[in-house]
Amino acid sequence: MALLEVSGEQLNGAARSTLAAAVQLAQAAGVELHVCCIGSDTQSAAQAAVDGVHAVHTITDSAFEQPVAELYVAAALTAASASQASILVAPASSVARDYLPRVAEAIGAGMVTEALSVEGPRRFTRALWAGSAIATVEAQGARLALTIQPTAFDPVAPGEGPTSSLAFQAPSTKTRFVEFSGTVSARPSLGDADVVVSGGRGCGVADAETGFDFSPVENLADSLGGAVGASRAVVDANWVPNDRQVGQTGKTVAPKLYIACGISGAIQHVAGMKGSKTIVAINKDPEAPIFQVADYGLVADLHQACPELIEKIAGAGLKVG
Repeated sequence: MALLEVSGEQLNGAARSTLAAAVQLAQAAGVELHVCCIGSDTQSAAQAAVDGVHAVHTITDSAFEQPVAELYVAAALTAASASQASILVAPASSVARDYLPRVAEAIGAGMVTEALSVEGPRRFTRALWAGSAIATVEAQGARLALTIQPTAFDPVAPGEGPTSSLAFQAPSTKTRFVEFSGTVSARPSLGDADVVVSGGRGCGVADAETGFDFSPVENLADSLGGAVGASRAVVDANWVPNDRQVGQTGKTVAPKLYIACGISGAIQHVAGMKGSKTIVAINKDPEAPIFQVADYGLVADLHQACPELIEKIAGAGLKVG
């Protein structure tokens, strides 16, 4: 069974990538694939009826307006019981990372996290050491709980089909949601953007009042209709909010185009963006490790290169995002 966090009218990319992985796994295991869409608004659930899916169920409750893990544990157990599923698959989201291990413990299932590929009914690959090694792992036992890395699987196209609602009573919880703190932006989110432009310590400038100038990165992203990302060093220096961080301890992205500006290329950062279709690096250090993973490299100061690129993009009328 695929467990999807849904809201609104459209299935997001992570949900559709999870469906792709779940279809592969169901075929490898020779079992029927059921899907359960969980949320306060599950109108997008019909889109989960893609080829390879036997049935789509929904658990709808206003309690899911807030991401409390205990509620998702109860929903997942309800869904697993209704479908008699022995395999549970979810995206490696912040919510699923919290609730699915609890579900695995409750049903006595083996747990595999952040799978990159399905190699068999119980065999998967996953990254180790910030992506510097890929391990093949095999789960033991009759039951399995699995999170997949959404950027590793191409999302399926939305389907259309009937859904059935599962009875669910939200339990009382020992955890309560207090506050959501985030930034509101007209730019696309990092997870959904076709173009991501990220900045690193190379954004630092000696003559700026703040010690840095992130505007070349932001302006280049805007010229391409993209999202703005950052390295951990920039976030730790409080130059940008932490919700922009790309890397092992931040967000994992796989856009069509990833432009790294003034980023050295530490393996922790590369782990969060190496799945990008095309990687462009701009760095004034020709020995920067980022060039080893880049498809295209430009040895230049980003403060000079980005404005020139913006001018060329405007002249060509180009917009990727």
